[in-house]
Amino acid sequence: MTVKILLDTDIGSDIDDAVALAYLLMQPEAELLGITTVSGQSQLRAEMADVICRAAGREVPIIPGVEEPLLVANRQPLAQQALKLANWPHRTDFPKQKAVDFLAEQILAHPGEVTLLTIGPLTNIGLLFALYPETVGALDQLVMMCGVFTEMPDNPWKAEWNALLDPHATEMVYNAPVKVHRSIGLDVTRQVRMPAAEVRARFNHPVLAPVLDFAEVWFQKEDMMIFHDPLAAVSLFESEVCQFTPGLVQVNSDAAAGLLGETLFDPESQEKPHQVALQVDPECFFEAYFGVFDTG
Repeated sequence: MTVKILLDTDIGSDIDDAVALAYLLMQPEAELLGITTVSGQSQLRAEMADVICRAAGREVPIIPGVEEPLLVANRQPLAQQALKLANWPHRTDFPKQKAVDFLAEQILAHPGEVTLLTIGPLTNIGLLFALYPETVGALDQLVMMCGVFTEMPDNPWKAEWNALLDPHATEMVYNAPVKVHRSIGLDVTRQVRMPAAEVRARFNHPVLAPVLDFAEVWFQKEDMMIFHDPLAAVSLFESEVCQFTPGLVQVNSDAAAGLLGETLFDPESQEKPHQVALQVDPECFFEAYFGVFDTG
């Protein structure tokens, strides 16, 4: 059995989106129906996604999506890693169809079968659920790299990047009654990390070659790769990687009430529409991730 997946991504900022896409392209149980991009320079982000698809010998529909948040200022206007696009063959012409329309079309064409995997700001998805409310009930599951749900001594952040970049869209998405609504947050993803030197040694598969090239832009400011988005992707296929706890997630979209985009998780709530990853097995994750590339 394969899993039908729609991927919504802000590839081109943090390197982990590209790392997640490479995994999905190599995962034999993943049927990637399409990719939509979100945040500033979504066209360049689409071109980056195409680079990795070409490296994998795959043709996947890619649709550039919304570039601006719904109500707040854009804090991610550039796709920095697009500086490396000239090094790799890729297409520059993409369908003129809007990303939100594409997502709705695919979900409604496969009712009850599609996993929507979001690894970027939630602007596209908030608009999807607002404009096509029937897609909410038609999804099999929604899996997001989003939020931060516990306090950790080494975790100074009260809001996670994807959640705070468009807090109003984030609130819309968490309010949507999807059948299975899963979040993998910053507090667990920060436990799966690898120094840049080890990344360079282990990313030795052809599909990972452009990813490593993009990563060199990231490594100019961070000498570490954190596998935020790949953890969400791997969790679709490896149930033992993350342990999920049911409860209620509420999103702060009111600046007067505190930090915009803060995700407040209550596992004791009578309502439990959300599942949140509170535990992760890093060793299991890395074995599963690199296993699809046979890199050892």
